[in-house]
Amino acid sequence: MALLPILTAPDPRLKTVSQLVTQVTDETRQLMDDMLETMYAAPGIGLAAIQVGVPQRIIVMDLAGQDEEPAPLYLVNPEKTQASPETVLHEEGCLSVPEFYEDVERPITATITYLDYQGQKQSLNTEGLLARCIQHEMDHLEGVLFIDHLSRLKRSIILKKLIKSRKLQSTS
Repeated sequence: MALLPILTAPDPRLKTVSQLVTQVTDETRQLMDDMLETMYAAPGIGLAAIQVGVPQRIIVMDLAGQDEEPAPLYLVNPEKTQASPETVLHEEGCLSVPEFYEDVERPITATITYLDYQGQKQSLNTEGLLARCIQHEMDHLEGVLFIDHLSRLKRSIILKKLIKSRKLQSTS
């Protein structure tokens, strides 16, 4: 397995709409394994393939706590088939927008269909953190970052700070 570099905003590749995966192959599984290792090392709880520069509709997640056994979830070509009309506002962060957290409104529950690690079709009813995380990661597949749900002013301030931070890091 290998650690992959995570793209950070405002990298234009993060705005790419990801392509459907035609078949879950050994290469697909290797990418998912590498993504999971990268996510754990970051550390994070979810990662979309586009965040490591691969424009494919692939997400890996693990919501297990520090003292729990890992419980990885692999979602290929995830599709939201149902979402509750009720929404909730909750703080989100993102490995591609490091060190920034803002409240985002999302549906409380969602039903997702996807292909699993073996390429088998699955359906998952989600709520709480799982629903939020999957919807956040699915946004990445459409080229949407959580900051795109914020006001133009808030988004602009965050992006300017990220650019400034990157410039400071490259000069030191």
